Amino acid sequence: MDIKLTIEKAFPFVSEEAVNAYKEQVAHAQQLLHNGTGAGNDFLGWLNLPEDIRPQLDDIQATANLLRQKCDIIVCIGIGGSYLGAKAVNDALLGSFAWLEQKGPQIVYAGQNIGEDYLFELQQLLKNKRFGIISISKSGTTTEPALAFRLLKTQLEEQQGKEEAKKLIVCITDKARGALRTLATQEGYKTYVIEDNIGGRFSVLSPVGLLPIACAGFDIYQLIRGADRMRQLCDVSVPFENNPAAQYAAVRNVLYQNGKKVELLVNFHPKLHYVSEWWKQLYGESEGKDGKGIFPASVDFTTDLHSMGQYIQDGERHLFETVISVAKPNHRVDFPFNEANLDGLNFLAGKRVDEVNKMAELGTMLAHVDGGVPNIKIEMPELNEFYLGELIYFFEKACGISGYILGVNPFNQPGVEAYKKNMFALLNKPGYEAESEAIRKKL
Repeated sequence: MDIKLTIEKAFPFVSEEAVNAYKEQVAHAQQLLHNGTGAGNDFLGWLNLPEDIRPQLDDIQATANLLRQKCDIIVCIGIGGSYLGAKAVNDALLGSFAWLEQKGPQIVYAGQNIGEDYLFELQQLLKNKRFGIISISKSGTTTEPALAFRLLKTQLEEQQGKEEAKKLIVCITDKARGALRTLATQEGYKTYVIEDNIGGRFSVLSPVGLLPIACAGFDIYQLIRGADRMRQLCDVSVPFENNPAAQYAAVRNVLYQNGKKVELLVNFHPKLHYVSEWWKQLYGESEGKDGKGIFPASVDFTTDLHSMGQYIQDGERHLFETVISVAKPNHRVDFPFNEANLDGLNFLAGKRVDEVNKMAELGTMLAHVDGGVPNIKIEMPELNEFYLGELIYFFEKACGISGYILGVNPFNQPGVEAYKKNMFALLNKPGYEAESEAIRKKL
């Protein structure tokens, strides 16, 4: 079994003919990707990553095993694609209350914000603890992770001594240049390379995502097998009608052209929250440029049906939903019978809780479609490493195709630099004097 894409609930709003009319555009986009002739073609290393990464898996697993033996807490330092993919997979696979169960080292994250209270509380947590650091940054100078790494490196050396700290720091960075590469070489840290042709938001199947996932105790071999399976299912040679990435890219672009400017990624499984966060970065940074792009948002159902549900049902009709459904839960809970039946729920007695959840899912989809919201469905057979690997590669491949259909470079992010220039100027960073003067005139 593989993850399954269902697009029929979009057809009340777009015709099958309109979707099929995108065949040529999809084929052209696929050719741009596989021939490396499109915009951003120097960032296509992710396309064959499920094959190319295999020789590194044993070494990544060995490093993870060492950190797991030596550490109670492992801090993954990174921002954007440098941590979202790993957190998405780890959160999806961890027990809901794993932070209380204390089985194996805990994986915590830093460098994804500049919250002083967050960093203080993290440092307090790490006091007198056996902890290690995975620092992820191509340049080593991105403000958020660089700040966190300096703080935590200092703390680790003070607690463990510099020699022992060296064994507990792993850097994932550029092959030959940058501040983090220079420091890692000087200090003798274990390193992995972020290849030049892999951008951050497409890096979860590289050491960037695989090492923190392995450190959490999950099967990176199965994750890569799943990704490689989806690579085959979405290959350029697979006909449009049978190619899930091609179909998804086409449908969402037809909907966009028909005025559906917002895509909600919906889940009915609370462990998928950070999959949505990873997806939002993937599509937001890839498509949101040149005054174009579907706005990626997300909701967790049924929770958000009691908050955002009203807007989705009756608000402005500028959105559509892509629903991730997990067919089979990992555990079973049966609803009990109660003699008093004060809550009136005895009609559910003997049913699995997941059956209630599935009927909520189906009922919501029907209500939203009736309310004018197109639905696309992605069904995962189970929530495990293999199917998460499939899901990750599916979204990546569809993103590349969709970006080229839209007419943008899916692999750059020029808008990300704007806030940094202003921040550096306001902090009086050397080299930003002209910008500082210009900004202060605006204040």
